[in-house]
Amino acid sequence: MPKMTSGGNQDARRKRNIKCLAFIVAGVISQTVTTVLFLLLVMRIRNPKLRLGSVSVESFNLNSSSSSPSFSIKLSAQVTVKNTNFGHFKFDNSTATISYRGTEIGEGAISKERARFRSTKKLNVTVTASSGKASTNSHLRSDIDSGILQLSSRAKLSGKIHLFFIFKKKKSAEMNCTMELNTKIKAIQNLACK
Repeated sequence: MPKMTSGGNQDARRKRNIKCLAFIVAGVISQTVTTVLFLLLVMRIRNPKLRLGSVSVESFNLNSSSSSPSFSIKLSAQVTVKNTNFGHFKFDNSTATISYRGTEIGEGAISKERARFRSTKKLNVTVTASSGKASTNSHLRSDIDSGILQLSSRAKLSGKIHLFFIFKKKKSAEMNCTMELNTKIKAIQNLACK
């Protein structure tokens, strides 16, 4: 029986090492593909939802003179950011605007924050507005006389969803709400967001 040389042992060991390394590389590639497919298919990153939870009137001043009717208002709003993703949503500073029949009449600051994964973040926003820019609107006199002012509010939060401290995806949350200000009882009613 022929003796195995040390060169033959080294060749066999080298083949075993190459085979072992190939299994490790294949395992790493398989795990990476599985993780990426899991992230893309199961954990699809969605835009968070931004809504007005409630709006209350802090102060309201009305000038119903026949020559130049006007109003000024200070609103306290609770803005909710619903994040359904498996990573937190970190967004930058933004503003919420109030409009009267399409004319922007005021705004409030939304500070940068973070909505944790699969949770709803509640933010308090104070908005001050006045009808100065809308004083030429032909509906202002009749709306003041009727006691109902048609208002709308818009906001957009831009930021990133952070998954596993590795993946970051740019996403935004937008809000478009309508409401009525009842001037007789000084309260917001018929609040609806989409």
